[in-house]
Parts: sequence; C-alpha cells; structure tokens
Amino acid sequence: MKRILLVVVVVFSTAVSAQQTAVASRTRPAVEFLASDRLEGRDTGSPGERMAGDYIAMQLARAGAKPLPAHRDMFMPFEFTAGTRDGGSTLTIRGGGGQQAFRDPEQVQALSFSDDATINGPVVFAGYGLVVPESQGFGYDSYAGLDVKDKIVLVLHYFPEDTDAKTKAALARYSDLRYKALAARQHGAKGLLIVIGPRSPNAGQTLRMTSDTALSGSGIPAATISGAVANAMFAGATKALAAAQQELDSGNPHVPGFTLPSQIDLTTKVVRERQTGRNVIAYLPAANVTADRPWVIVGAHYDHLGHGTRGTSLAGKEEAGQIHHGADDNASGTSAVLAIAEKLATTPLRRNVMFTLWSGEEIGLVGSNAFVMNPPVPLNQVAAYLNFDMVGRMQNNKLAADGVASSPAWARILERANIAAGFDLATNDDPYQPTDSSNFNQAGLPTLFFTTGSHPDYHRPSDTADKINYEDLDRIVDFAAAVIQATANADMAPAFTKVDPPNTGATLAGVRVTTGTIPDYTTEAKGLLLAGVVGGGPAEKAGLMKGDIITEIAGQSITNIYDYTFALELLKADTPVKVVFMRNGQRREVELTPAGRR
Repeated sequence: MKRILLVVVVVFSTAVSAQQTAVASRTRPAVEFLASDRLEGRDTGSPGERMAGDYIAMQLARAGAKPLPAHRDMFMPFEFTAGTRDGGSTLTIRGGGGQQAFRDPEQVQALSFSDDATINGPVVFAGYGLVVPESQGFGYDSYAGLDVKDKIVLVLHYFPEDTDAKTKAALARYSDLRYKALAARQHGAKGLLIVIGPRSPNAGQTLRMTSDTALSGSGIPAATISGAVANAMFAGATKALAAAQQELDSGNPHVPGFTLPSQIDLTTKVVRERQTGRNVIAYLPAANVTADRPWVIVGAHYDHLGHGTRGTSLAGKEEAGQIHHGADDNASGTSAVLAIAEKLATTPLRRNVMFTLWSGEEIGLVGSNAFVMNPPVPLNQVAAYLNFDMVGRMQNNKLAADGVASSPAWARILERANIAAGFDLATNDDPYQPTDSSNFNQAGLPTLFFTTGSHPDYHRPSDTADKINYEDLDRIVDFAAAVIQATANADMAPAFTKVDPPNTGATLAGVRVTTGTIPDYTTEAKGLLLAGVVGGGPAEKAGLMKGDIITEIAGQSITNIYDYTFALELLKADTPVKVVFMRNGQRREVELTPAGRR
C-alpha cells in the first residue's frame, strides 16, 4: 500500500509541477498527464483509469468544486460487462454403441452470446444456416424442407464463396453469427453449433470468444466446435462435411440439409466478467439559486482504449497491443472541462454547474447511462447538458456544435458567445451523436456537443499529446465558459425540443422501414429495452414509450437488439404488425405501422 501511494504522490507531484511551469496553456498539463504512458490508455476499470480519476478529482477540488450534496467524495462507481469467457462448455457424441467426450476449448467453446444450458438430442446439418428474406429479391433458406424443432442444428461459419459478387453480397449480410442464432431459434431448434468448414479460412479451428457488447444472451445455447468434432458427428452420414460444403459453395439455395446419425449432449456456459468503473462528479454551487431548473451539467469522457484489446481499435498490425494514448479522444475534452471549472469558479452563477467526467464511453456510453438511469439530482431539475469530445485538433478555425435543434435557445446563445471567440462555427441540428450527450437528449434534456472532428490518429496509438492544438483548445475553453455562463444565468432554462433522429430503427443496409424506436444499448434486458421513441414516429403513435421492453414483433421473438434489427428486414412500410412488450412487468400488445425510411 505504501509503495502504491508513493507512486501516486510522485505522479501527481509531477503533474502539478508541470502545471506550474506550463503557464502558456491551461489545458496542456492535463492532456499530457492523462495521455502519458503511465496511465496505459485509461481503459475502463483499469489501474490507469483509476489514477486518471484520482487526478481529475484533485484538479476539480483545486478549482474550488465540491462533491455533490450528501456525497462524501466525487466518485460515482458503476458496474459493467468487461468481457466474456467460456466457463467450461462440454460436448459428448453418442452413437454406434459408444461415446466421445470433448472438453478442451480447442474442441468446443460457447459463443459469447450463448445462453447457459445443458441440452441433448439429435443433430441436423443445415448448411450455412442462412435465411435471406424474399423481400431482398434473393431467396435463400438453409432450413427449407428441414424439421429442426427441438433438435440441435449444426451450421457452417461464413457463407458460400464460389458465387458471383452480387449473390455473395446478398448472403454475406445474413452470415452474422447472431443472425444464424436467431434463424435457428425461430425455426424451433434447441441449440446451435458452428464449425469452420474445410474449404474456409482457418479451417477446423474453433472461433475465438470475443467480447460481446450485448448484456444478454441470444435465447439459444450456441457453441463453436472444431473440424475434428464435426467430422466425428458426420461419421456414418450419407455425405462427408467436406463434400457437403463443396456442394453448398456453388450458392445453390436448393442444396438440402440432412439429419446426422449421432446424438449429442451439450453444455454451454458463458462467464460474463463484471468490473467497476468510476465517473468523477463535482459542482460549483450557485451564489444564490434564483432560476428554474437549478442545474447545468458539463461533461466529457476521460476513458480510452487501453492497449486496444476491446475491438474498437483502428491500430495497424505494427501497432497492435500498443498503448492507445487518447490525447484528443478524450484527454482534450477532459482538460477543457477542468479548465472551464477553474474559469467559472470566480463567476457569479444563478444555477449550480455540475462537472461530470465519464468513464465507460468507449464501451458503449456506460458511465453516462448509469448516471441517467440513477441520477444524483432529479433530471427535471437539470436545465441542460453540454458535452466535449475530441476538441483538441482544430483546423482552419472550425468548431462544430451538434444538437442545436434540441432547444430554440441554443442558436442565440452560441451566436452571442462566438462574437468574442470568432470561430468558424458549424452548427448541426442532430443531437443523436455517438457520445455521452445522446443519453441526456434521450432523457429529454437540451444538449450541446462540441468537437473539432476526427483525424487519421483516431483510436490509434498515435493519438498523442504532442499533436494537440493547445492554443485553440484554450480558446474553446473561453468560448464554452461563456456559453455555460449564459445558460446558467438565464431567467428561463432552455426549452427542450424533441428531434427526429435520421435513419432510426436499424443498422443493416437494405432495411427500408423505421419503427421510430430508440434502443437502450447499455442496460441488460430480455428483449429490446427502449431508451425512448421518436416524436411523431410509428412507435409513439402505437403508444410505446421509454422503458418498454419489446419481446416480439411481427411474430418474431426478440431477446436483444440483434434480433430486433434482423426482424426489421421482414417489415413493410404502411403494413401494421403486432408488437408484444413488457411495461412495469406486465405483458401488453399494440399494433404498430412501420413507416418508410427517408
């Protein structure tokens, strides 16, 4: 303990010394500390994240900010799913008077989205396990003519390769393992096995278990098996696995599957590893609160990608495993918030200004979502939320302000603040941005999101402190402080305007309808949990609302966001469908009419 404390003191002393000497910039010391090697990329839940959080709390205290009322410190911990691993899945083949048992992860391993279960029964080979809706103009059904109800389905990974480019593109879109699990479940299968066939890349290997962003399973036990295990299942079958794949690879949708001679016992177990991250929250109290909605929240995320192992790294092969420093993303935004706190500390305020530094942004806006789901102050007492993400690479004097349409007050406030700043200010109406401000917009709050945009170093180890434009970052601090001061001292809080998000409802190309739903990607639920609905959209017209959990649409069972996205492929504009959902623990049904996408 003493040795660890000594390291922290030395680190902080170095940072403070840097602040005293680098007087040319108010933001440089924080960026250089947060993006240094010693913090190892500030991955959520890591020692580097914890050290960064301690540093941020110290800087907020130095600026005069305090813990929230009734809170003894500035930390708000939250739990998150850090990853998945196999918990000891097994498979036993029974047949021919004997049995073969497999326990090695190189032979059998649960997929990250598998349900935990023990099942047994016959095995049906269903080719590539692909189902392409007729609405896509290309019919392909691996389950045609097969009875897989209450049986275990074995399918090949990927999709047929020996086809023309157009066919390959159509099949590739439906080859996602999540979609194959959905197709198997919808056809009544009790389990799913995936094998990489002998004609495919990495032939015969089990799939590596990757971190899965969905908190729930897929509604079906699912595992990957080796080629050797698959061949053992094919023993005595009318066709070998290699021959079956060769026939399928022509892309002929009429190549039938068949029942294998073996029966199996399958146990799947997935361990979802839980860790704790920390938000850092403090506030500057108003001298005398005389305005409605007495809180303004200012935020930025301080976490980054660690060594780039979570899957969102854009590092090249030569950079793999290196520290992702995250100077612009988002030490720049964090340093801006700290400098704003220092600047506002001597400013008379009519509303309290809360400073929120989020962790968990890079793994799905988890920290800010935890705040919105369990706010330390009632959200109906919050006037607005302002967010800073990647504000350190200004070029040609250009600064973007997104979410302007979330309140009619923003245009005038921004215009007035920019008189002194003189930025080439690009305003964007859309508040649905891939950053923490979206959680607050979905909670019904006016939001602004400031950024100087992306660059070639985004999510790579090369996003380093020496590339930050500190002079303009300091200018952004002054401009933002003026915007926040105007918001905090206004007689009336900014009015909230609900904005329709563009292309709401799905992520797969080719989906031609929208349901007007806004999914919650961060909270565990058995179904699709709604973070909100689009004003005037099909979901709102049907009576759906935030907090509802959709469990079925158009006869398709829904256990997660992936099921819902794929189910949208089956919907037609202006054709009503039944939606089954849970509200406050009670099952309900409504009729929803999808609209065509603009």
